[in-house]
Amino acid sequence: MPLRIGLIGAGANTRQMHIPGLRRQPGVEVTGVANRSRESSQRVADEFSIPRVFDSAQALCADAEIDAVCIGTWPYMHRDFSIMALEAGKHVLCEARMAMDLGQAEDMVAASERHPELVAQLVPAPFDFKLGPTITRLIGEGALGTISEVNVNVLNASGLDPATPLHWRQRADYSGKNVMMFGIFVEVIHRWLGDHADIQAAGDIVIPERPDTETGRPGKVTVPDIWVATGKLANGARITYHFSSMAASAEGNGIAVFGSKATLRWKMGDTAELIEHGKAPVAIEPDAGTDRGWRVEEDFVASVTTGAPVRLTSFEDGMRYMRVIDRAHESWQAGQKLGV
Repeated sequence: MPLRIGLIGAGANTRQMHIPGLRRQPGVEVTGVANRSRESSQRVADEFSIPRVFDSAQALCADAEIDAVCIGTWPYMHRDFSIMALEAGKHVLCEARMAMDLGQAEDMVAASERHPELVAQLVPAPFDFKLGPTITRLIGEGALGTISEVNVNVLNASGLDPATPLHWRQRADYSGKNVMMFGIFVEVIHRWLGDHADIQAAGDIVIPERPDTETGRPGKVTVPDIWVATGKLANGARITYHFSSMAASAEGNGIAVFGSKATLRWKMGDTAELIEHGKAPVAIEPDAGTDRGWRVEEDFVASVTTGAPVRLTSFEDGMRYMRVIDRAHESWQAGQKLGV
């Protein structure tokens, strides 16, 4: 019997990554789709030769011939559709960002705990698939010494032009408390260095309105264009995040980890170097067998078919990064530091 997967929402990542990735797995069939409208569902079905089109996510989840669902909607529906699928006995692969806020993430975890026989997996932050395990090992073995400070910079000019259309990530009604790539990088930091202890954030909406292609009228921007957060990790290190879509010609994007013995500099594109104090930088190469690349769909199918535990990323780990997102957002609103 094949593993029959239905799609709820077929956004760019679903079309570019999940559908091809699932179809590469032996014994897997993508058998149905429910997008935002019947018309858009039919377009996806025609493009990818998916045999069945459903009028709603409810109808797809209720169908006995669907074994698992891949949820590719924006965050505003992740909780409802994940819980609906789990309650209907379906395994779930849900797109990142996990949810709108911590409360929704907690609801998703509670639903997965009610159904331990079902796989509940989030699409993981993909930035460190090559070097992440090696960096985690180096930090754990003390190669950097005592870590005192961590800086995360993700700066670009993607939002600098006011004529750039409004994106769903700039709308809190679709993205909730998520801000740019904040949560995705919090997930990476959790892998390398562990949990946060507290967080304080500040943000600015630089361009308050942008063209809304859905309505043809100006749309309100409700998510910051500039986001700065700082706090302490549970290990005692100070961490600072800086995200901006207003920073033209920015340099130095990536993660810097500063220790008493060495500094580690990781760059977008998953390259890194270790700089022992007083010595020349040395490029970090992945430990043998750890550079797994993008295997999200393969891992999901393996968990469903063999019972392999979810490693990247469990609902519980998603809740960990949503807790930081939630507290940072509350801090921004209140103007004060909050414990995590």
